[in-house]
Amino acid sequence: MEDCAPRPGEKKVVAVVGGGLVGALNACFFAKRGFQVEVYETREDIRSANVVRGRSINLALSHRGRQALKHVGMEEKIISKGIPMNARMIHALSGKQSPIPYGKKGQYILSVDRANLNKELLTEAETYPNTKLNFDHKLQDWSAETGLMTFARPDGSKTQVRADLIVGCDGAFSAVRKQFLRRSRFNYSQTYIPHGYMELTMPPKHGEFAMKPNYLHIWPRNTFMMIALPNLDKTFTCTLFMPFEEFEKITTGDEVIEFFQKYFPDAIPLIGADALKRDYFRLPAQAMVSVKCSPYHIGDKCVLMGDAAHAVVPFYGQGMNAGFEDCIVFDEIMNQFNEDFGAVLPEYTRVRVPDDHAIADLAMYNYVEMRAHVNSKWFIFRKHVDNLLHILMPKTIIPLYTMVTFTRTRYHVAVERWHWQDKVINRGLLAGAVGAVFGGSYLLVKNPPNINKLAVAAEKIWNKLAALNTP
Repeated sequence: MEDCAPRPGEKKVVAVVGGGLVGALNACFFAKRGFQVEVYETREDIRSANVVRGRSINLALSHRGRQALKHVGMEEKIISKGIPMNARMIHALSGKQSPIPYGKKGQYILSVDRANLNKELLTEAETYPNTKLNFDHKLQDWSAETGLMTFARPDGSKTQVRADLIVGCDGAFSAVRKQFLRRSRFNYSQTYIPHGYMELTMPPKHGEFAMKPNYLHIWPRNTFMMIALPNLDKTFTCTLFMPFEEFEKITTGDEVIEFFQKYFPDAIPLIGADALKRDYFRLPAQAMVSVKCSPYHIGDKCVLMGDAAHAVVPFYGQGMNAGFEDCIVFDEIMNQFNEDFGAVLPEYTRVRVPDDHAIADLAMYNYVEMRAHVNSKWFIFRKHVDNLLHILMPKTIIPLYTMVTFTRTRYHVAVERWHWQDKVINRGLLAGAVGAVFGGSYLLVKNPPNINKLAVAAEKIWNKLAALNTP
């Protein structure tokens, strides 16, 4: 058995299980504090692997994630390899494109490559002399009482190590979390949404981006949608989100083209008909799962972070950002309680659970917004109203997306404030409409108009209002 427990006077040993995005960043946070950090990853080192297994959905890096990266000196390096996206670009069925800005002028999110970000974070973690990366280590079991962990190796052998703190960052299907499930009073739920996703590539056109690069492109089609994010190599990664039964209806290359011709006609010449026929069948549609659990800790021995604690569907662009914020929130609580794990871990659960549950729910809601609401004239009208009120009263009215994406307002607080603002604004619009009706009625009584002209005008107003409330 390899015993990593510290000798008297030495710093405690922190075992980070999972060498993905959150695990690698967490290693930097703990190493910076001087802990002896051991990272254990099931896969081989992705920096030298020929094929990188795992998800490849592009990531949208925003304020929360950037703050965590900044804390370990990585922000500038990462954003230099990202592409700013200032707005959503909505592609109508007719081919018309309409931008919807994310926030005020100068506010943007960054399209970053998942694999490159993971490699950069692993390399950064390795620069700390008190950090060791252990690849090809698959966690089989661990003890909450002793901190003893058993890992299986590719050659069939087993390795046992002991740590003072085990940090589970091993994803939505966490091996660390299995131990939590054996204990009483641990709440856990997972939900697979009925939609899957498939990735396609839009190549460069004449050596340049085939579409405007500084946008997150969306083709909303009510019950499904396609999005496209720009890459540094001038390609776009297109992701089609759709119910599984719709994916399964398409069985031939000609049916793929027929489907795209019906719903995404402007994308066919950009992706290429032959590429569409080939890539659509390269891999089956992938599932998406949302995971909620609590508490996030066991005693003073183990804590869950990232997808192991709160896997979310990708529709708010906050999965990675929330996981990175886990690291900085834990670090802030470590400062508050002088690195006393017995006090830090329960406080982390108390603070973080309501926020992570809130962003999981918001991510579900935002899928409906992205594939359906953005088509609605009422939705766009409300966006303009919200943004105008934010300009006039920046501290009183803050759009939900701004709170979530461009601040570190706690997720559950942002949701509560959003509901309050929504109620106030809707009441204000209603009061304004009622006032306009009474004011108009008063003027009509004082100055009776020609009835025939009034009927025509009323019909025009009614038609405009009806149009606002239809997609």
